[in-house]
Amino acid sequence: RLNFAQSFNGLAAVLAPVIGARIILTKGHTDVELNAMTEAARKMALASEAASVKMPYLILGLVLVLVAILFAIVHLPKLNTGAGHASSKSIFHALKHKHLAWAVAAQFFYVGAQVSVFSLFILYAEKSALLDQVTAADYLAGCGIAFLIGRFLGTFLMRYIAPPKLLTLYAAASMALSLVAIWATGMITVYAVIGICFFMSIMFPTIFSLGIKDLKADTEYGSSLIIMAIVGGAVMPRFFGQISDYTGNIQLGYIIPFICFLVVMIFGWKGYQIRSSDSSQASADQHINNTVS
Repeated sequence: RLNFAQSFNGLAAVLAPVIGARIILTKGHTDVELNAMTEAARKMALASEAASVKMPYLILGLVLVLVAILFAIVHLPKLNTGAGHASSKSIFHALKHKHLAWAVAAQFFYVGAQVSVFSLFILYAEKSALLDQVTAADYLAGCGIAFLIGRFLGTFLMRYIAPPKLLTLYAAASMALSLVAIWATGMITVYAVIGICFFMSIMFPTIFSLGIKDLKADTEYGSSLIIMAIVGGAVMPRFFGQISDYTGNIQLGYIIPFICFLVVMIFGWKGYQIRSSDSSQASADQHINNTVS
C-alpha cells in the first residue's frame, strides 16, 4: 500500500526537470560575452539571468502555501498507534529492535544515494556523455519516468515476490549499474543511471514498512527515526562531490551510491528480520508481504 501511494510522486519527478529546464536553464551569456561588456552592461545581464529563476520558485512557494492551507482545513483521521500497548520508553529503547536499527541505516544510505543520483545527474550527463544542459534535463525526466514505472511495477511484483527479496534484488541491480556508471563511456552511462532510478524506486517505502514492523509501542519513535534518516540526503552528495573534485572524474563519484546500495541490499537480505520471542519469523514475513505491497 505504501509503495502504491508513493508511486505518484514519480509524476512530479518527470514534469519538474522538463519544465524547470526550459525556465531556469535558458541559455545565458558566455564568459567571453560577459568579459566583452562594460561593467554596467555586465551587471544588467547578470541581474536579468538571476531574475529568470524568481518566477519558478515563487510558483513553488505558492503551491506549498496552498498545500498547507489544504492540510489545515481538511480533517484527517486520527492515527491509531495500537491501543493496549504500553508507551515507548525512549528512542534508545526503540533502537533495541535490530531490524529498526538496520532500517534507519538503510534509509540513511538510500536517501543519500537517491539525492546524489538525481541532484548531480545533469552535471554527470554533461561530463560523461557530453550532453547540453537542456538535453540532460530531458534525460533527467527519463529518470523520473523510470522511477514512476519502477514503483508501480514493484507494487505489482510484491504480490508474487516477498518485499525483502525484491528489495535485495533491486539493490543488487543498482550496485551493478553503479559500476557501469563508473567505468562505461558515452550514452551508456546515462542509460545506466536511468536504470538505477528504476531499481531504487521501491526502496524508501519498502525500507520504511519493513523497519516499523512489529514495533508495537515503539512504532512512533521507530517511524520518526526512519524519517529522520533522510538526512543522508544532505551527507552523501557531499562525499560524492568530494570524490569527483579530488579525482577530477565525476563518474568515480558513483562509488558512493554503490556503497549506499550495498547497505540497502544487506538490509533486504538479513537486516529486516525481526528477532522477537513472541512472534515467529514466518508470520512476520506474511504480514510484511501484505503491508508493503
